Amino acid sequence: MALLSYDEVGISGLAACVPKYVYNNLTDNTHFSHEEAQAIVEKTGIYYRRIASENQCASDLCYEACEYLFSEQKIDRSQIDALIFVSQTPDYRLPGTGIILQDRLGLGQYCACYDVSLGCSGFIIGLSIAFSLVKQPGIRKVLLLNGETRSKAYSFKDRKTGFLFADAGSACLVEEDPKFARSHFLIDSYGGLHQHIITKAGGFRYPSSLESIKEKIYEDGSIRTDEHGVMDGYAVFEFAITEVPKQVKALLKSSEINKEEIDYFVFHQANKFMNNHLINKLKLDPAKCPLSLKNFGNTSSVSIPLTIVSKLFEENQEDARVLLTGFGVGLSVASAIIDLPAKSVVALQEA
Repeated sequence: MALLSYDEVGISGLAACVPKYVYNNLTDNTHFSHEEAQAIVEKTGIYYRRIASENQCASDLCYEACEYLFSEQKIDRSQIDALIFVSQTPDYRLPGTGIILQDRLGLGQYCACYDVSLGCSGFIIGLSIAFSLVKQPGIRKVLLLNGETRSKAYSFKDRKTGFLFADAGSACLVEEDPKFARSHFLIDSYGGLHQHIITKAGGFRYPSSLESIKEKIYEDGSIRTDEHGVMDGYAVFEFAITEVPKQVKALLKSSEINKEEIDYFVFHQANKFMNNHLINKLKLDPAKCPLSLKNFGNTSSVSIPLTIVSKLFEENQEDARVLLTGFGVGLSVASAIIDLPAKSVVALQEA
């Protein structure tokens, strides 16, 4: 069991950025009839999505979120000793995007850079790495950048995924401070189920070719190439409603924290149907489970920081104990219990 705990480490700053372009799922997808679109939208709960422009990458959204965070909180760039970039939509196959952002953000050459290829659980796992690094004697502050342009990775003509995915970036500053209470992480991996969310072609096992970029029509009317992501929605749903509640309960038990002590439960924003099942199965108060799906869609690993920034402190400006859970690509599940200072979160940005 990958159970991790840290004392006196926490998030001192958090920002998020979404593209300016708002895509309306009910009216903008011309491949499906209005009736088809309405049925899908009502089930998923995703009415609008933010879609990156042709030349806009995940790193651009992270950069904007980070620059705003630095400006708002007057962060000294020279104190950033490590940068972690979490994404499955990087700028290039190589070099890593994190090291490009190190230079672009004006960080010192002493700054260690890491690229982490993870999907829906990526923010939690990236956070656990950041917490671990900042406990080292030579590390003062760690910058966790988490960005995705998932709209570029899936076909809008796919019945199962064409209404789900959107784009966003976040910037999270982690540091050591006695004010932070003990935090807890639990990470589980199910690699035998990797085929349930996969982009088969375009890597080095199945390289790009004229055949891989050719659109194909499938039995349900979906149109996509072999370089578009595919998802077995039923298998992922069964996985999530089985493994997520199990992990959440295990984390609460191991940390000796009652669920009544948690101010907010922030789940990966998969879709309304799945998230409502999780809330019901765990017998949680829906008021403690914010949803950002309606306006932002499924932004993969960025959905958790995006939900925190856009929804968590709308009315309550007090510090909060939060339980975060990401689940999906891998397949994998990762959860964390942390204390989050309200003043660490800055306003959502557009770029």
